[in-house]
Amino acid sequence: MSDEKDATGGTDETYCLIDATRPPKADGPPYAECVLCREPTEYPESYKGITLCPVCEWQEAQRTACSG
Repeated sequence: MSDEKDATGGTDETYCLIDATRPPKADGPPYAECVLCREPTEYPESYKGITLCPVCEWQEAQRTACSG
């Protein structure tokens, strides 16, 4: 992304303020189940919180993307 100013005076990085923290990637099995489709994810089974498989993560990103 560039550091150019947008129409509101902010930079591209500050335009969409969604928290994008992600769980740590697993080194190997066992993997956590996706909370939506129950498929294996890239995250360790020991991770506490919402985990999504790559497909559901992509679909969720499309649903919550800034449309501005």
